[in-house]
Amino acid sequence: MVAVAPWIGLGIALALIALAMIVPPLLGQSVHIMSFPPLHAEWMPRLGPGTLPAVLLAVAASVWGVPLARRLRWGALLAIAYAAAVAWMVALATVDGWDGIGRILEHRYEYLGTAREVTDFGATLRDYIAHIPLDSEDNWPVHIAGHPPGALLFFVVLVRLGLGGGLAAGFVVLLVGATAALGVLTLLRRLGAEDAARRAAPFLAMGPAAIWFAVSADGMFAAVAAWGLCALGFAATAGRLGAMAAWSVLAGLLLGYCVMLSYGLPILGILALAVLALGRDWRPLPIAALAALAVVLAFAAFGFAWWEAFPVLVERYWDGVASRRQFTYWVWGNLAALAISAGPLVGAAIATTGARAIGWRSEVRPERVVIVLALAAAATIVAADLSQMSKAEVERIWLPFVPWLLVGTALLTERWRRAGFAGQLAFALVVQHLLVTSW
Repeated sequence: MVAVAPWIGLGIALALIALAMIVPPLLGQSVHIMSFPPLHAEWMPRLGPGTLPAVLLAVAASVWGVPLARRLRWGALLAIAYAAAVAWMVALATVDGWDGIGRILEHRYEYLGTAREVTDFGATLRDYIAHIPLDSEDNWPVHIAGHPPGALLFFVVLVRLGLGGGLAAGFVVLLVGATAALGVLTLLRRLGAEDAARRAAPFLAMGPAAIWFAVSADGMFAAVAAWGLCALGFAATAGRLGAMAAWSVLAGLLLGYCVMLSYGLPILGILALAVLALGRDWRPLPIAALAALAVVLAFAAFGFAWWEAFPVLVERYWDGVASRRQFTYWVWGNLAALAISAGPLVGAAIATTGARAIGWRSEVRPERVVIVLALAAAATIVAADLSQMSKAEVERIWLPFVPWLLVGTALLTERWRRAGFAGQLAFALVVQHLLVTSW
């Protein structure tokens, strides 16, 4: 079963992608997205300034990525993984020129325009909930209404620092988002799975998800989440009580801020529990939980209560296009969008993880770590999908979970990893050059 699992998973991923594209036009069905379901994208084949660098990076990574990840010193591996991630994101984004990095953040639905208008963030917090409803006067743009104010605060800070232009803010988002892979790799090593981290490193550094990581604030969310979970792993494996407490507080602050970045990120709790179970120490849980609660209560003290905002957000969500997006399509169409964003090899990774999980007690420690984290990530996807609060646009919304799903690539054989990595890079090039994405 383990031998055929990658083929089954890859086949399912590719079939989902094909069906998600074919079914709407075949049935004459509008799924209320742009012209290329399941993505929020339009068909626009093109070449651009970033094309040649992206192709050269893909070829070089396909040849040297897997062997280099195996033999580099750990510090060098992290440095090269980060440099490769940044270069890959920049190359893909600049297929549309430098405008490809900053254009999306300048869209009226995004945070940057509103951030430039904020002169008193305290007053903004106090009035935040009142502007969420669709029928409210001066209602927030889609992304401001759809997220807690932690996301807006990030861009307000950028504006105050003189980084409020689209290109400047875009580069900050890109550079922060590229660290997500490092957070995941560092956690794997801390949990005793360095070999697994090396096997997964190429897939975490470079892949189709870079198309959205490069231009979407959700890539920044993914980095905050990755480092929060990494800090929790350090807390669960700390020898001294003081170190455990310090790491727990840091983890709680980062994960608490995730709650203020996106209404969907509290389900990171599933991954957090998995990290604590792997660390075999539950003492960090109450400390981290209190630190996370402190972040949420700090926003409440200044006027924004998450628990009051969420039901208003749900009402806004269903008053908008979500009410017209059929769950019967998006419950599986979301998974197709995820397979495009994470790359089709994510299907092989998940299927292999599931097959190996059947006999996980006989697995050695590094493989157990991979199995638990990848399955926890899959559980977050199931929870998000069934919530009906993520109908479409998940190619960016689910970015914080993508690196954790790709951890499962560490369970693939070297032959699969070499061919699969090349396939992921080629797939990313095809998607970026054929489609104009809106996130």
